[in-house]
Amino acid sequence: LEARLRPGRPTLFPYRHAEEIWREHRESTRGRDLDITGLSWEILERDGPQQWPYPAGAKEGRARLYEDGNFATADGRARFVAVPYRPVAEEIDARFPLRLTTGRLRDHWHGMSRTGTLGRLFGHAPEPCVELHPAELARRMLGAGDLVHVTSRRGSLVLPAAASEAVRMGEAFIAMHWGPEYVAGCGDERATFGVNALTLPALDDASKQPELKHAAVRIQKAELPWRYVAFALVPAARRLALQFELRAHYRAFGYASCVPFGRDEESAGLLFRAAAAQPVDAATLAAIEEALGLHDEVAKLEDARRGLRSRLRVHQGRIVAASIAGPAEALRAESWLRELLGQPPPLPAYRLLRPGTQPPAQAAPRGRIVCNCFDVSEADIARVLATANGDALAHLQAELKCGTQCGSCLPELRRALARTNTPAADGASLSIDTQA
Repeated sequence: LEARLRPGRPTLFPYRHAEEIWREHRESTRGRDLDITGLSWEILERDGPQQWPYPAGAKEGRARLYEDGNFATADGRARFVAVPYRPVAEEIDARFPLRLTTGRLRDHWHGMSRTGTLGRLFGHAPEPCVELHPAELARRMLGAGDLVHVTSRRGSLVLPAAASEAVRMGEAFIAMHWGPEYVAGCGDERATFGVNALTLPALDDASKQPELKHAAVRIQKAELPWRYVAFALVPAARRLALQFELRAHYRAFGYASCVPFGRDEESAGLLFRAAAAQPVDAATLAAIEEALGLHDEVAKLEDARRGLRSRLRVHQGRIVAASIAGPAEALRAESWLRELLGQPPPLPAYRLLRPGTQPPAQAAPRGRIVCNCFDVSEADIARVLATANGDALAHLQAELKCGTQCGSCLPELRRALARTNTPAADGASLSIDTQA
């Protein structure tokens, strides 16, 4: 990048190896509250991560910052600023009765410019959605998976509803990551703005931090009876470019999303999902299907009377892509058909596409992934808990390794144990592999 921006000029990055970059970073901390000038590359290589501050002359890092009562100010005393309380910039009312909050997902970061390219990290939260308390869904006569309009004073977005007891009654939650790269839908030009079509531009006077955590919204069921899904295994070198290509088709639908999936490179690909009030023209579907490789070696099903259109591609003896279009009930085969990706077809292709076909035994859906580190699903956990004795958490960790690496799935594992009244040892120790 420097060669393109500063051709022929002396480099600003004269580094020969990573240690030189780290030394520059170390020097930038000198005299600050995170001073690590006492650390060396050799210490890190030998002893692993250290706590800061670790100033020159120290033998180890400090376990707890400021426990000596000395703060990083000229006189060592802390500074407090008394700020008067200010209510939220936009209160709920009769027209917009729900409080929308946004936040990050467990396995993603900010705009997902890095994490959003890895299908494995979508295992826990595979697709965009708006989360509501189960009782809130019931009160509004909605079911999990129903498409809804989430509307604020600034815009509207169509999303599937999901039940979550982590959200309180009267509230809704949408992950901040679901921007225009991954989801669109409301049928007009605002559809490309993702979740920030709903949030408001109010800023804090001092920090200029936008008030993205709260907005007043209403939720109504979206009448989009025609559904479409297409998915395919896609090589890593092609995946990101193909995501950009498929986004160009968002505006043809009342709702559309495109996300990566897959546990490893052998099973990685893209999932395109859409819905509309009326069937979308065949040319648009053909363009999407061609992009996903559904143009040769393809078995086809067309049923104009029932409004069905399905495609299945088998390449070199493996199922590599499929698409289904029609009324919502036509997509019931999607969950088990996706489980067959990368495998030899267990039935003739025409039978896999035929409505009403029962899922083959090897295509039983595994359910949502709870532990991304070791690819542990809800079904895996239920199977092990059925035979667990004593400390169930320890049993899960020993059998499946879930919760033993990064630890981010441990709260969900504990909630699962609480829901099933499965005993766990009081104060059970957590085995986290910090070298993994």
